[in-house]
Amino acid sequence: MAEISAVFLGAAIIIGLIARMSEEEITTSFIDGARDLLGVALIIGIARGIVVIMDKGMITDTILNSAESLVSGLSSFVFINVMYWLEVLLSFLVPSSSGLAVLTMPIMAPLADFANVGRELVVTAYQSASGLVNLVTPTSGVVMGGLAIARVPYAKWIKWVAPLLGILTIMIMVMLSVGVML
Repeated sequence: MAEISAVFLGAAIIIGLIARMSEEEITTSFIDGARDLLGVALIIGIARGIVVIMDKGMITDTILNSAESLVSGLSSFVFINVMYWLEVLLSFLVPSSSGLAVLTMPIMAPLADFANVGRELVVTAYQSASGLVNLVTPTSGVVMGGLAIARVPYAKWIKWVAPLLGILTIMIMVMLSVGVML
């Protein structure tokens, strides 16, 4: 991780020198850019902290043990679709897709093993749910910023995009169900 940070820092300095920026301008630009990512970094750090606490306190094991009995009787089709809807719900509660992955994958992936479903399908369910929710979530700066620029009220956007969300949801559930058969 430190190597990547060093590359970013070095690239920022080189670009600043090529652009003939002063030392102060380079520093200010770099800090402004890093400031935009601070929120994401904090969410990922907090989510990772929760995962560490859950692992050290054996909370993850307790959840997995309880969840194993819940999913052991489910068919693979039902399991993967329930997993998808769980990720949709959690995507609303945890708006950061990286934070959501850090938080849910340590539980969801082993749960797939208990249900005899491939872990890749659980990742696909997570990614599909997160992507779908990111199209409409009011906590998304991209969605709200785009709507503000276009002067489209949020309620109008939801009404307009709802049929597409329905179609995409059905397609995702069908594809996840087909994925279970493969």
